[in-house]
Amino acid sequence: MKDTKVSVLGLGIIGSVWTKHYDDAGVLAASWNRSPKPESPLWEKDPADAAAKGDVIHLCVFDPPSVRETLERINPTLGPEKTVVQSTTIDPESAEKFASMVSETGASYVEAPFTGSKPAAEAKKTVFFLGGGPTVVSRVDPTLALLSRKCFVFESPRQAATIKLAMNHQISAITEALCEGISWARSAGLSDDQFFDVLRENVAWSGVAGLKEDKIKNMDFSPQFSLRNMQKDLRLAEECSPFHLPSLSLVKERLTEALEAGMGDDDFVSLLRLLP
Repeated sequence: MKDTKVSVLGLGIIGSVWTKHYDDAGVLAASWNRSPKPESPLWEKDPADAAAKGDVIHLCVFDPPSVRETLERINPTLGPEKTVVQSTTIDPESAEKFASMVSETGASYVEAPFTGSKPAAEAKKTVFFLGGGPTVVSRVDPTLALLSRKCFVFESPRQAATIKLAMNHQISAITEALCEGISWARSAGLSDDQFFDVLRENVAWSGVAGLKEDKIKNMDFSPQFSLRNMQKDLRLAEECSPFHLPSLSLVKERLTEALEAGMGDDDFVSLLRLLP
């Protein structure tokens, strides 16, 4: 395993955690971020220099344009000995384009969006959705095992990107309902403990409720997954969906309202602050 070296490009909330895990495992080759983070282990100023040092190049940036820009900058370093693992949440069409872009260099490509916010990343319990050929997916399995508890494998980068957006649609819609429900309960004089005690015995209980319970009770909006990222994901989902998804559009508008109110770098449970 230590023979396969990993370069991490993108050191946001999740990428910085993954970098530490790779470093602790002795497989980190280099790290890079679009805004300088020289405190990161094995920091490189240029993405091409970082990519040149790794066998696996793990991308976790922000959106399709930032993925394209990064791939263009590292393109001269790519070749048959390289594998690009692309974990930024993007749209299905972009996933296909980036796969072709990388394949033209002779390098391998795996679309690898994921579920699990900062606590899951810290606990090495990220779940990946992998889209790529079986050979390359098998090749990156030992690397991603350093970060994850499970990998789902799909036929293509397009499918992997689609399932990620579909999952974030579920998460955001549940979160909006959760915020509305507790705001209503609070207005009736019910305590947060009463609300969550009842919710735990109701079929509406969810992993989102479990993850966000303490944050809601404490009105703690420090980011596990930023509102800015969730708004971007729903915007991509709305743009690429083959038909209108009413609840997705509604929650995207709510996230946009919160973003414009200056909550972009806070946790997406900041939707709560839009309610009375």
